[in-house]
Amino acid sequence: MNQVATTGIVLSRLNYGEADKIITLVTPDHGKIRVMARGVRKIKSKLAGGIELFSVSNITYIPGKKDISTLVSSRLQTHFGHIVEEIDRTMVGYEIIKLFSKATEDECDIEYYELILHAMAYLNDKNIDVTLVNCWFMAQLLKILGHTPNIRSNTDGNALNVEKKYGFDYADMGFFEQPGGAYTPNHIKMLRLLTAENPEKLQIIKGIGSVLPSLDQLLKQAIVLCLRS
Repeated sequence: MNQVATTGIVLSRLNYGEADKIITLVTPDHGKIRVMARGVRKIKSKLAGGIELFSVSNITYIPGKKDISTLVSSRLQTHFGHIVEEIDRTMVGYEIIKLFSKATEDECDIEYYELILHAMAYLNDKNIDVTLVNCWFMAQLLKILGHTPNIRSNTDGNALNVEKKYGFDYADMGFFEQPGGAYTPNHIKMLRLLTAENPEKLQIIKGIGSVLPSLDQLLKQAIVLCLRS
C-alpha cells in the first residue's frame, strides 16, 4: 500500500471503539485529513505522543478508500507547551482551533496551515497578549476568507474621519458614522494593523490594550456571520 508522509497539526480527537481515535489534522500539502489511530488509547501505544493538541507532528498514513485514512506512524516535531500552562491561553487555543475547523474545507490551501501554525507559535509566547493573538488570528482568517472589514471608507463610501466615532454594520462589513459610537479611529487603525502586521510587532504599541476587547467582539461576530453566509 502507498504511504503518505507529511506534517500535521491536530484539530480534533474523537474516541472510537475500545482503544482507537479518529484524528483530524490540517497539513501543508494535503489539506485537512482524518486518520484512524488504532490502539492509540493503549498505554504502550507508539502513536500517542505524536497526536497531541497544540503540536506539530510528522505523520505517515495510508489513504483510505473513503474519507478516513489509517495512521501508521507519528512523531512529535514541535510542542507549544506554554499554551497549556495558563488557562486563558488554553481557552483561546481551543477557540482558535474551533473557528479554524469551522472555516476550512478539506481541500484548504497551505495559507490556512501557515495561519494556525503561526497562531499557535504566537500563543505559545508568554510575552504576547492573549487577546492580541486571538484578534490577529481572526483578522487574518477573515482576510483569507475574503471578508476583511472595510477599513478605508465608511458605508457611505466616504473616507474615514480621524475625528469621528463609528458604529459597525455587519451586513456591509463596514463602519458608519455614529455620535457616541463604540469605535474610534484608534480601533480602525488597530484593525488595519491586525491585517498587515504580526503580533510581535503589534505588542509594542502603546495603549493597545484599550482597543483589543471591543475589536475581539467585533471580529468574533464578523466570523460567525461570515460562516453562516
